[in-house]
Amino acid sequence: MKKFTMMMIALVGFAFTSISQQYANGGVYMEAITKEYKKIQSDMWDYTNAAAHGKSAKTVEKKRSELVQTTYAAKGKVKRMQPYEGNTAYRDSVVSFLNMYYMVLKEDYANIVDMEEIAEQSYDLMEAYMLAKEGANNKLSAASEMLSTEQEKFAKEYEIDLITTEDDLSKKMAKADEVYSYYNVIYLVFFKSYIQDIYLTEAIAKGDVSAIEQNKSALSMTADEGLAKLKTMRSYDGDMSVVQACQDMLKFYKDEADNKVKDITNYFLKAENFATIKKSFDQKKDKDRTQEDIDQYNAAVNDSNDAGTKYNEVTAVLNKGRADKLDNWNRTVSKFTDKHVPKGNAK
Repeated sequence: MKKFTMMMIALVGFAFTSISQQYANGGVYMEAITKEYKKIQSDMWDYTNAAAHGKSAKTVEKKRSELVQTTYAAKGKVKRMQPYEGNTAYRDSVVSFLNMYYMVLKEDYANIVDMEEIAEQSYDLMEAYMLAKEGANNKLSAASEMLSTEQEKFAKEYEIDLITTEDDLSKKMAKADEVYSYYNVIYLVFFKSYIQDIYLTEAIAKGDVSAIEQNKSALSMTADEGLAKLKTMRSYDGDMSVVQACQDMLKFYKDEADNKVKDITNYFLKAENFATIKKSFDQKKDKDRTQEDIDQYNAAVNDSNDAGTKYNEVTAVLNKGRADKLDNWNRTVSKFTDKHVPKGNAK
């Protein structure tokens, strides 16, 4: 099964500055520090850009490792810089920011890579995985806000005019985060029924009628919940494609649970009934078998065969329908991210 891309966006909304010439000394100092974490932002975009366009967290692990080293080197370089006119506040705030960035990349994201390996085993694990990514991003966002505050304080103290501009990379990262914040809500709706369908399929493979009935009911319920939630979803920039693909998927699951699975359950019940009758029939000698025994046995054979034929028909329909809907979901998500998530390496 194709894995579904879940984005790992870092909210690092830097506001880079251009400094007026009349405050050149303070500006040069700030520019020297800015250059260090601007490189980090550039590397971060290359990392998230790779993840955004079809690569799993595991696949881009090398990029994360490189970014960890880049951040560590930048932190050390800034830490060794002299204070400006005895003021260490801005320099130290940059060091604190880079240290948070380093720790999140080194520890939080390493944990996220590990969590990805098991995330698709259950809805709770998937939700925990996505919350871990959100938590890591929130840490970086808070650190970025702190840094912006300290930058403004420093500029005000030394009468440096800051012309705040949002550069191309900041725009790309903000856009990517916006896209995936929207998509991830829909993905969790999809995944809740997707994983329940897997549980149902496993129960069918085992021929466990009790488990089939339990998981069938759960699938019907999650599909209903998901469809209700999707009705409240807005479009993204006029694009409802992912919502519609998810609706199609959930409608398939709903029909499976409410209409199709009963024929599968019936087959197992008929097969079990036939096995019971056959056992009793086989235990009797030919001379002891009554016409009623023979009629009952033949009826059980016919019922089991008819149920088996229906089982095969329904299973074929479900397998094809499931494959078609999942392919449509994957294609739609791929087109959606390709359309809305910015592309290109950092410059």
